[in-house]
Amino acid sequence: MDKGRLHSIETFGAVDGPGIRTVFFLQGCPARCSYCHNPDTWNTGGGREVDIDEIVSRAKRGKPYYGEDGGVTFSGGEPLLQGKFLREALIALKAEGIGSAIDTSGTYFDEDSEAAIAEADLLLLDIKHTDAAVFKELTGRGQEPLFKLIEVINRLEKPIWVRQVIVPGLNDTKAYIEDLNGFLSNMKTVKKVELLGYHNMAENKYEKLGLDYRLKGLEPMDQKRLQQLYTLLTR
Repeated sequence: MDKGRLHSIETFGAVDGPGIRTVFFLQGCPARCSYCHNPDTWNTGGGREVDIDEIVSRAKRGKPYYGEDGGVTFSGGEPLLQGKFLREALIALKAEGIGSAIDTSGTYFDEDSEAAIAEADLLLLDIKHTDAAVFKELTGRGQEPLFKLIEVINRLEKPIWVRQVIVPGLNDTKAYIEDLNGFLSNMKTVKKVELLGYHNMAENKYEKLGLDYRLKGLEPMDQKRLQQLYTLLTR
């Protein structure tokens, strides 16, 4: 049985999928997103070792509160980086009647990722940017894993929630939302689209870790403008 690396656990989560959820933040991420609010999850050797039994045990504690919609979400970091462990955990949770979701950045994909996705009930996908060059600048990664991920989601017909962080001066325009609408038209099973306003609340984390915060000084996204952009979505 594989073991994984865990950064932290959030109980009674209400923003990482439907209903009340237990959120497991897995350790390690190949991307270096400019606005990442969990830079302490990047290091693949960080966090602590965890086994499937602990995942199931912690998840079962919240079962009385999940109802029909809630369950477990695996976030990160990038959970697909630990595909073998993730798949085993999802299978074990399914055996306990606990629903599951994977929250992915779309920056990593391999055959173990596909096997894990096949066991999940829902995918949450953070689309960093539709333009390949800007995507690379934001994340340090190419879009190839994202396109492979979308192909698998379409083939498996997995329900998906799409999230897009809106950053002032980067993608807070009508033209970008039109591009996003076109991008989403290639995805068959989108159930929900969320526009998330950029915030700078993680800036002090970077200082403590001795990391450069590339968006230093950028003001948070104006919520009124965010709502205006919402009206342009067609999905």
